[in-house]
Amino acid sequence: MFQTQASIANMRDRALASYVDQLARDGWCIMPDALPAERITRLDDDLAEGFGKVPYCHGPFYGETTKRLGRLPLRSVHSEALICHERILEIVHQFLGPWCDHVQLNTTQAIAIDPGAPAQAPHRDQDMFHGPKGEMEYLLNVIWPLTPFHPDNGATRLWPGSHGRAAIEGGALHEEQAVAPRLAPGSALLFLGSTLHGAGANRSGAVRRAAVIGYSLGWLKPYENPWLAYPPLVARHFSPELAKLAGYIQHRPNLGNFEGQCPSKLLTGGPELMTSPRDALLPEQAEMVEAYFRAQRVPG
Repeated sequence: MFQTQASIANMRDRALASYVDQLARDGWCIMPDALPAERITRLDDDLAEGFGKVPYCHGPFYGETTKRLGRLPLRSVHSEALICHERILEIVHQFLGPWCDHVQLNTTQAIAIDPGAPAQAPHRDQDMFHGPKGEMEYLLNVIWPLTPFHPDNGATRLWPGSHGRAAIEGGALHEEQAVAPRLAPGSALLFLGSTLHGAGANRSGAVRRAAVIGYSLGWLKPYENPWLAYPPLVARHFSPELAKLAGYIQHRPNLGNFEGQCPSKLLTGGPELMTSPRDALLPEQAEMVEAYFRAQRVPG
């Protein structure tokens, strides 16, 4: 029996709702078969040269037996399918949308963990931002396995229920409370910025690789500087959606502007010289300004 468009949309909405519910309840969820495994394999193939050239990291947090590659859109055309994944972006907007006009890329990074690597210290990615915690989410991360994840090869450990208010109110969390889900390439692991997590120890004989796509509130300073990573001459070849996520959009009120204009102008040749700056205000700010001028017009 053929499914109608409406029934397919209904199933899709129910699936999205279940992911949102699990993220809200546990702080993480898995989206199985989010992309064809073949596409992930092509991405992994494109990254092989970079992993072969990049040196190991320094420091116990990054990992002395770990390699990291940034700027994934410049390393593989296949990365855009991960970054601009429609269903994932819908989920991202559910959690971050109430706090910003636009979400942005916080990072695009590929990670390779060698055999013998120790477990990473448990941490919350929101702690890179020095704002109040427990009141809102600052970011949402997505881990895409490039090789299968399992507990013996460094699969990411997560502490269910460690997110949100629990990040500041909860008691001590112990290693035995963590889960390290098995994942196949094509699946996506989503977790909130307030969720305690960390890479596991790689006790296998093979390298464990993954791509991490992070999204954050559009008014934050992101982990990866987008305008250095993707200058205008590069970003003008991006799709409109990718360019916006990479920072080429103005965020109200007047944040991230270039000469008082939306930086997307730079992707079409740049603004004309001496073009007038334009207000880009939040509704309450526009009302405040209007109320001020109304009051000035009232006779004393």
